[in-house]
Amino acid sequence: MISIKGKYEVHRYVGVPVESDASGQYIVKKDENGEYKFHNWRTGKHTKGKFKQLGQLFLTENNMMVAVVAVYDVKFNHRHEYTPLQRFTTEYVDDQLLKELKKELNV
Repeated sequence: MISIKGKYEVHRYVGVPVESDASGQYIVKKDENGEYKFHNWRTGKHTKGKFKQLGQLFLTENNMMVAVVAVYDVKFNHRHEYTPLQRFTTEYVDDQLLKELKKELNV
């Protein structure tokens, strides 16, 4: 019999790295071609904070700030396909930027 003692809920978060500008607004870091750099992360066993809504920011394990653009369920046994994130913050990108990012990602 297999124990599910260590199991936890796993979600995949598609996000894009952001940084704050001089006025404290979050702006998207783009690649050398001016394109958005969407990547996947997941909740881990030790992820701090709670996901509340799209546009929320989280910190990666390398302390990079990322804005969530889309969320998907992940089967527990597929969790290792994605990098775990460190913690969710209580900060969000503004609605206009989120709308632009969702359009770019086609969600």
